[in-house]
Amino acid sequence: MDNIFRRAVSQCAIQEFDGRQRVVIENVTPELDAGKYRAKAVEGGSVNVEADIFVDGHDTVCAELCFRPEGSDAWQRVPMAPVGNDRWQGTFGVGLPGNYSFTVEAWADHFLTWKKGLSKKVEAGQDVSLDLQIGAQFLDAAVSKASKKDAASLKKFEELLRSGKKEKAVSAALGDELVALMALYPDKSHASVYEKVLGVSAEQKKAGFGAWYEFFPRSWASEPGRHGTFNDCRRLLPMIAGMGFDIVYLPPVHPIGYAKRKGRNNSLTAGPDDPGSCWAIGNRDGGHKAVHPELGTMEDFEAFVTDAESHGISVALDIAFQCSPDHPYVQEHPQWFKWRPDGTVQFAENPPKRYEDILPIDFETADWQNLWIELKSIFLFWVEKGVKIFRVDNPHTKAFPFWEWAIASIKQEHPDTVFLAEAFTRPKLMARLAKAGYSQSYSYFTWRNSKQELQEYLTELTASPLKHFMRPNFWPNTPDILHEEFHSGNRTTFIIRLVLASTLSSNYGMYGPAYELCEHVPVAEGKEEYLDSEKYEIKRWDLDRPGNIRAEITRINRIRKENPALQQTNDISFVRIDAAPGEEHGQLMGYVKRSSDGGNIILTVVNLDAHSMQNGWLRFPLELFGQPYDHRFTVEDLLTGNRYEWNGEWNYVEVNPHVVPAHIFRVTLS
Repeated sequence: MDNIFRRAVSQCAIQEFDGRQRVVIENVTPELDAGKYRAKAVEGGSVNVEADIFVDGHDTVCAELCFRPEGSDAWQRVPMAPVGNDRWQGTFGVGLPGNYSFTVEAWADHFLTWKKGLSKKVEAGQDVSLDLQIGAQFLDAAVSKASKKDAASLKKFEELLRSGKKEKAVSAALGDELVALMALYPDKSHASVYEKVLGVSAEQKKAGFGAWYEFFPRSWASEPGRHGTFNDCRRLLPMIAGMGFDIVYLPPVHPIGYAKRKGRNNSLTAGPDDPGSCWAIGNRDGGHKAVHPELGTMEDFEAFVTDAESHGISVALDIAFQCSPDHPYVQEHPQWFKWRPDGTVQFAENPPKRYEDILPIDFETADWQNLWIELKSIFLFWVEKGVKIFRVDNPHTKAFPFWEWAIASIKQEHPDTVFLAEAFTRPKLMARLAKAGYSQSYSYFTWRNSKQELQEYLTELTASPLKHFMRPNFWPNTPDILHEEFHSGNRTTFIIRLVLASTLSSNYGMYGPAYELCEHVPVAEGKEEYLDSEKYEIKRWDLDRPGNIRAEITRINRIRKENPALQQTNDISFVRIDAAPGEEHGQLMGYVKRSSDGGNIILTVVNLDAHSMQNGWLRFPLELFGQPYDHRFTVEDLLTGNRYEWNGEWNYVEVNPHVVPAHIFRVTLS
């Protein structure tokens, strides 16, 4: 097998056994599958590492977190601190996108153990003459490792400890200056090193925080009756940037097959003017490395990407590894598909659904190596065109080993690439894709609607090992999914789900025009698909149609960008809201987020009832911020501009959905 297919594995921290290495290091986090996979971070961010660290007996333990960027031989070190019950914690920062390694080193510090014993003996009134002589030996051993200046200082302390001037010697021995000096030159001769070197993948900032806006370019011609082009879409960019979106996501832009083309509303028969589904990729004009001719040229696409970047927007492209029956791969590489006894290629099926216009690729083909190389080259082709963010269609139906290899090798060359897994599938499959390298994942948010469901789901995402490697991206709708919650067309419902998606998760997205216009008509009662779905036809959107929620979207995206607390997902605490004393409210949901430096605190309160005003008493967790229960503080509603003075932990809240169905409070404790 060619070595390009060999999986990279973490190298263990090899340490020769020495029975004098007494400190135990275990239960290190984040550690994914015994170090096989990397945890995730964001450029310019930090990684929090914890470990159980202890030693036999009563010696004082010291520990350091060791880290380095990939390619560096030199370890950088930061001290770790105990947090209780022999659990230790340390944090290191990451710079540019790329891979980082870390491990933990710990040792029994005999000088600090001696100092602790000396202090106890002094307090007990015992003679410490001999103890001072022992301490002098520790200082003498440190001199040989110290700089010239520090060695001179250590010598003076050593002489004082040996001088017999007991009172001065004890004062110096227990003083901060000597402790700080000795900390520079610890005796690590019997230090223990954790048995593994673990990995972290730092990704570009938009992997950790971003708002996605999806639209179909073909629907944005400047005049009716024409297929939209990339150049047409450039006029949308100022509006999308003005709404506060960071990423525009385009469904596949490739040539669309003619064979078995679908008509309006997924009809099996297409009319002469039906454009077909853009996920049925490939015809005589090309496949995954071509653009649909009616959208324009490849140069037009690159100009669109460049224009988007000038507005602060990244272009995300949909990569769908499937083919129309007309795709060049079918003729050029027939071995990459499953052929049926009647001589036809097996099309995609999810009974009772049939997708005759789509042929899945066979990842069990004997020619799998060439298949893998070609599929990886599709990503690299579009990277060269300026695309660094990819939404991947149904990755859970493709082989996991392929994703592990492809994403790792692409990121080796282009560490700023971002991969979003469109995988509405079983939890373990979603988790495995995240471990395999996907930066973000679609989630179950769409189907978590009650207060209990939402709180349980966010707790699962942020308080379990998932938090180390799986970044959720919350989408209230997609071109495929119109949840029944929206079928009534209640405008307030759209705003409620917008607030939830954008404040619960640092990454969220929407199928833009349909969502901001509150499109709500399903193809049939009880179905989640849109009537007259844009997947199968070219539409005309009037973004200024009365009832749109563009102003609300813009305001919320601005709040997100101005408040670092909302730019992360994992630091979230749900608060109690009572409808009556001792009775928790079922429709008002509140949660607190804070920035990594603790300087920005956001409390969001959402009324999940789109029809009725709800009120109750909210308990703000002042203890999380080191404040007493009767502390007075200020909250400012960033949606309305109203300010309130709150007195103590319990305060009255009221949310009228006919005005604004939520509060987004910025909390000022001082």
